[in-house]
Amino acid sequence: MSIVCGLPILECVYCLACARWAWKRCLHTAGHDSENWGLATAEEFESVPRLCRLILAVYEEDLRHPLWAPPGGYGINADWVIVRRTYEDTYGRAPPYIIYVDHDNADIVLAFRGLNLAKESDYAVLLDNKLGQRKFDGGYVHNGLLKAAGCVLDAECELLRQLVEKYPNYKLTFTGHSLGSGVAALLTMVVVQNRDRLGDIDRKRIKCYAIAPARCMSLNLAVRYADVINSVVLQDDFLPRTATPLEDIFKSLFCLPCLLCLRCMRDTCIPEEKMIKDPRRLYAPGRLYHIVERKIFRLGRFPPVVRTAVPVDGRFEHIVLSCNATSDHAIIWIEREAQRALDLMIEKDRIMEIPAKQRMERRETLAREHTEEYKAALQRAVKLAVPHAYSPSPYGTFDEQENSSGTTKQASSLVSSGPSKKSRTRESWDELIERLFEKDDTGQMVLKKSQSDGS
Repeated sequence: MSIVCGLPILECVYCLACARWAWKRCLHTAGHDSENWGLATAEEFESVPRLCRLILAVYEEDLRHPLWAPPGGYGINADWVIVRRTYEDTYGRAPPYIIYVDHDNADIVLAFRGLNLAKESDYAVLLDNKLGQRKFDGGYVHNGLLKAAGCVLDAECELLRQLVEKYPNYKLTFTGHSLGSGVAALLTMVVVQNRDRLGDIDRKRIKCYAIAPARCMSLNLAVRYADVINSVVLQDDFLPRTATPLEDIFKSLFCLPCLLCLRCMRDTCIPEEKMIKDPRRLYAPGRLYHIVERKIFRLGRFPPVVRTAVPVDGRFEHIVLSCNATSDHAIIWIEREAQRALDLMIEKDRIMEIPAKQRMERRETLAREHTEEYKAALQRAVKLAVPHAYSPSPYGTFDEQENSSGTTKQASSLVSSGPSKKSRTRESWDELIERLFEKDDTGQMVLKKSQSDGS
């Protein structure tokens, strides 16, 4: 009888729990993802609108007679375009791109366009995912995007090396939108691991800006490369937030809202600790810049605010149930709102009348703060036990050593295998048994001959 009396109470508790979950999900806005982040400055965000316009320029067939120029034009010199590659040039193995030498900003830029819904080759790159099977530099990456990045580097390596040596004071920037952002991010990782192919270029000269990025690398890599890779997300953009494999997203293109809602419900029920412990879960790469322009229970767009951080936990883990989740992914809107945000930053600096000397000091202070935040993120990843995460050594960078395949080994595999306990990596009991023992003909565990001879 007591059990029967308790059923209504259980039903009430269950209904309240479901109502609380629905209330939290419906009230979750994009502003919650970055509410604790710091504000970006004009110095660090200045290149974003310019690179967005350069990505838009990749869509044009003739830059001297543009058809889709944004208000104010692209702001580029057609004579400074060194290379322009189409689908025919890349044989569909990578999206179209251009190499542009921006003499006004001392920058060598390789810009990729986004997904072309009418091209089967773009889908082939996305569908070649093999999630959990492609390892790179101690983590996991999207297989198809990594292969596309390798094809681009093989094709343009010699030209990039010549440009880097010809302009030693110029930066080398990779950028792209959507599909192109994933290729640009992984191309940056490949270049960092093969800097000798570009004339031993300094790592500080390499930058990447992934606009509306795809989740293309595991968490340890996303944090470790935050000093060179930057991701820009506009408000409610769905792509950086969903961990759904890209092939599932684009197979379900015509019922994408249904897929996003189902994925939203599934991810909400998974504890964030479990997400972090998954070594094969992919994330948006590098440092994140979040453009926020809408507020909950308020209509219209507000003056955009740009927040930035190198988060480890709470890294765009929840999809925002919004009618703007797909429109905020458009490169046209991102360029427009990024320019608005930059104009507001510059106007604020103009009102404050900051002298040139103080601007230089602020730029140096900002660089130090970014370095400290980057190191803190690495330590935070280790504290949260993110798979394959480790803090940089104060005595040198052992993680930059390369193996025969052109990628670096994990820090644990680069430690010497001597008898000292300090030089050994931590291994599980099963791994220790497998290394020291083997089964004989009767199925009994015996010490391996190499181990017994050595003893």
